[in-house]
Amino acid sequence: MKREDFWYIAAESHELGKNQVLSRSILNEWIALFRTESGAIAAMQDKCLHRTAQLSNGKVINNNLQCPYHGWTYDQTGEVVRIPSLGPEYKPQGKCAKTYQVMEKEDYIYVKLGQSFPELQPFSMPCFGEKGYTTIRLQNLFHNNVTNCAENFVDIPHTTFVHPKIFRDAKDEKFGARIEREFGRVKVTYKNEKKNFGWFSWFLNPTGKEIGHTDEFFVPNITSVHYRFGGKNHFIITSQSIPINDQETLVYTDLTYNYGIWTQLSRPLVKLQAQAIIDQDIRILNNQMKTINKYGAHFQNSPADIIHTWIESLQAEIEEGRDPYAMPKKEVEIEFWV
Repeated sequence: MKREDFWYIAAESHELGKNQVLSRSILNEWIALFRTESGAIAAMQDKCLHRTAQLSNGKVINNNLQCPYHGWTYDQTGEVVRIPSLGPEYKPQGKCAKTYQVMEKEDYIYVKLGQSFPELQPFSMPCFGEKGYTTIRLQNLFHNNVTNCAENFVDIPHTTFVHPKIFRDAKDEKFGARIEREFGRVKVTYKNEKKNFGWFSWFLNPTGKEIGHTDEFFVPNITSVHYRFGGKNHFIITSQSIPINDQETLVYTDLTYNYGIWTQLSRPLVKLQAQAIIDQDIRILNNQMKTINKYGAHFQNSPADIIHTWIESLQAEIEEGRDPYAMPKKEVEIEFWV
C-alpha cells in the first residue's frame, strides 16, 4: 500500500460553494476542486495542460473549469472541451488533465490520489449527526508531520507539561492501560482514570466517577479519543491529520459530544477551551519539528511509549509498500504515572 491509496479530507463542504474553485495540497500534490451548479464536485491536478498555470485561479463556466491564462476549459472528467484561440467550433481531442476520486461525506470533501484498493472508504466520524449530539469543527495548521501529530493526540503523559491546569495537573496518579494493535489500528483502553482534567473537570466530570476512556489510531492519519462520564455523558475528539507535505499537516478536529441539556449551551465554551489546548500542542509540535530539522529524529523510548512505537510500526509498513492491515495482532498491559 501507499499513502496515496487512502482518502484525505480536502475541505469542509461549506468551503466549496456552487460554481466555486478551491486550491488544496495533499501529499505535496496540488489539487483544484470545483463544484458545479448541480452540486457535483470534481478534483484534478492543479495544472493546466497548455502552459501549466494553476487551474484553481480560474473560474467555473457552464459547469466546466476554465484556466485563467488562455481559457482552456476542462469538464468534470478532466477532458479539454474548449480552446478559445481555435474558435467556438473547434472540438479538442485526446487532451485530458489528471483527475482524482472525490467523495462528499458527513460535510467533508474527501480526495483519493491513488487508484489502488477501491474497497477503502473515507473514515466515518463517530456519532456525527446522531440524535442528542452536536459537533464543533476546527482546522489548524501544524508545522510537523502526520505521525508526530497523531502520536501527540493520543499521548497522555505530555498533557501535564504542555497543558497544565487547563487540561491536566501533575498528580503522580497511576494509570493502567491495555494496548492493542490489530487491522491497521492501535487502541488504548485506560483504567483508574477519574477527575484529573484541570479546571475543565467541573464540566467534563463533575461527579468524579471513574471515566471510560479509549484512544484509537487508524492508519494512516486518524485519531479518535472517547470519554464516557457517568455512563451517559459522551465526549469524542476525532482528528484527521492531512499531509500537505513532509513538514506541514492540516488537522481537522471534530469535537462531538452529548451532555443532555448542556450540549448546545456549552458550544462556545467547549470551542474556546479546545482551541486553547490545540494552540499549546501547535507550539510544542512546531518546536519539535524545528529541533528535528537541526538534529534529526532520533527518539529514545521508554516502556510508556509503546503506543508511539506501535503507531510507527504501522506507518513503517506503508512506507515500505506493505499492507498495515496484515500486521499480526499484539496486545499488552502497561502502567504509568501522570
